[in-house]
Amino acid sequence: MTEYERSRTMAALPEHVFDQAANVDQLDGWLPSALHVHPETPPAVTVHDDHAQQDMSALLSPRPEQMRIEWGTRDEGSYAGWLQVAGIGSGASEVTVHLSFFDDRHDPGERPVTEALDSSLRRLEDLVRLRTENASG
Repeated sequence: MTEYERSRTMAALPEHVFDQAANVDQLDGWLPSALHVHPETPPAVTVHDDHAQQDMSALLSPRPEQMRIEWGTRDEGSYAGWLQVAGIGSGASEVTVHLSFFDDRHDPGERPVTEALDSSLRRLEDLVRLRTENASG
């Protein structure tokens, strides 16, 4: 098993960050660009991977009371992950995303994964910033 984790501080209330991250209809706005989530009956989703040209059955479970989102493959058990939002005071949040690959055949390697996680966190921060600016302006 291989695990990866990245964090980013965002200048937004944790509730705003979590609401944006957990919006299943807008996941494509911050997930790696090669992944596309198609909602089914909650918590079921289908994840399409452009690189592998493959659809995977997955579960996506937002836990608002914990400000946490958990996900993973349904049938293959090849990967799982979570995103945690924590308030750090002064209207800021720390967002941590964690991935676990249980099957090495599905692990793209440290560099691509950490780059994808960093990029996803930046994209999430941009979406949150746009949402909060539009709400206040």
